[in-house]
Amino acid sequence: MPMPSFSASTAPAGRRRPTLVAVTVATLLAAAGCSGSDPDSGGQGGRTSQNGQDGQDGQNKTDTTAAPQNLTSQKLDWKACPTPSAAEGGGTAPSPLPGGTKWECASMAAPLDYAKPKGDTIELALIRAKTSDPGKRIGSLVFNFGGPGGSGVTGLPSFGKDYEKLRTRYDLVSFDPRGVGRSDPVECKDDKQLDAYYAKDMTPDDSAEEKSYVDGLKWYAGGCEQKSGKALPHVGTVNAARDMELMRQVLGDDKLNYFGISYGTELGGVYAHLYPKSVGRTVFDAVVDPSESSEQGSLGQAEGFQLALTNFAKDCVSRGDACKLPGSTPQEIEDFVVGLLDRLDKKPIAGLGDRKLTETQATNGIAQALYSKEYWPLLEQGLDEADGGSGALLLVLSDAMNGRNEKGQYSNIQAANAAVNCVDSKQRSTLAQTKARLPEFRKVSPVFGDFLGWGLLGCSEWPVPGEWDKPDVSAPGAAPILVIGNTGDPATPFEGAQAMAKALGKGVGVELTYEGQGHGAYNAGSTCVQNAVDGYLLNGKVPKAGTVCK
Repeated sequence: MPMPSFSASTAPAGRRRPTLVAVTVATLLAAAGCSGSDPDSGGQGGRTSQNGQDGQDGQNKTDTTAAPQNLTSQKLDWKACPTPSAAEGGGTAPSPLPGGTKWECASMAAPLDYAKPKGDTIELALIRAKTSDPGKRIGSLVFNFGGPGGSGVTGLPSFGKDYEKLRTRYDLVSFDPRGVGRSDPVECKDDKQLDAYYAKDMTPDDSAEEKSYVDGLKWYAGGCEQKSGKALPHVGTVNAARDMELMRQVLGDDKLNYFGISYGTELGGVYAHLYPKSVGRTVFDAVVDPSESSEQGSLGQAEGFQLALTNFAKDCVSRGDACKLPGSTPQEIEDFVVGLLDRLDKKPIAGLGDRKLTETQATNGIAQALYSKEYWPLLEQGLDEADGGSGALLLVLSDAMNGRNEKGQYSNIQAANAAVNCVDSKQRSTLAQTKARLPEFRKVSPVFGDFLGWGLLGCSEWPVPGEWDKPDVSAPGAAPILVIGNTGDPATPFEGAQAMAKALGKGVGVELTYEGQGHGAYNAGSTCVQNAVDGYLLNGKVPKAGTVCK
């Protein structure tokens, strides 16, 4: 996280691509010393993006690269999955699915540099659960849960039971994209250094704080270059899409059947543009806007998180005296949150152990809780406790966003998030340009505007140049792609789905609207959404464009 960003939910450089880290509420409550239930977070991840339909740089209409025959014909050695690596977040090996099906893992070799396909290779980590009904098997269904930086090898088992119906006709497959988790992970700093870095003030108020912030960006980027310099030029979205085409061939599928969430929709859009004839049954959920610059994407995300906070405040007010927060109107609750953050800016409060809750961490924690409506009770409790001087719960939520586990170990989600964003985007804002944009950010979001506005500096010190302004997702000739927008999505605002459907092209993008809250729709509990997705993926029935689910 070289800059303020809602990573597991967003990213540097202003291009936030959310991935709701799969942190169970049981873990949250154990760490915070609270009590409550364990809601299943349906949020997954995505990046408020930079795709585009015209004026794209750095992408050809047809991808001319290809992996050599010795890689396309490689045989995967599927074995029992190991314990997740530190970069994947640690923990235990995945438990079998209901019915006893065991997860299997393998490694796939891919070119480090597709411009030199016979040169050095990297190993990409894959995971699968084989179909429950081999006689009706269509092929593989490949998932990407967003980020960029989210581990699919740990993410798919976390949500596996939600996709059991899809497993009746598919092998469920996911992977750690290059630079992520077990796939040649980008590394930048050690755990103790990251504890200090994430506690820094990332919304500077004066010249001294501005210098400290910029120095922090240089320090972080320097660590990434020192530890992972060879990989940094090659971890972008185009190469990840090329890896998926290689994966399709190695898995033996005629088409890539794909389920992309959040940033995974941008990755899927780039894949569809490069390989339209290889697109199989495909679903995009929590959709990144392909028509916006990274700066516009950041502004849209500030507005989206502010809307989600307003919806949270309305819900709290509607419960009358049961609401723990001060204020009889949503505006009064939002003003309370602004006031709390101002107090934390001046003086952090007790958090966990010797770690205090800072303004930056509190903002991060609030954003994390807005990814799913089922986290709203935790947000209410965390804000109430912070008002009373205890920042433990908000700090745990912030840790979840940053990929920190209860042992104090960080996954590489933020490092990978930064690396992919900065090699994708050409944007390199100066300090003066960033400060000039802050009033607009503050206007759309009194709570998140400063945080995301300062994030425009995120790639300013990055050692590798960016590839594009807006990547191309146009995919003429591709099979229909179901594009789902959630009207209450904070991280990938609803308008992104409309823009993606249009950018994919006539007859390709098929839009479906979910009138709900949280990041993503398929796992949000809507039978209407699930029936539409299942009908397409399992039976090839494309919903009518413009379908609305509630």
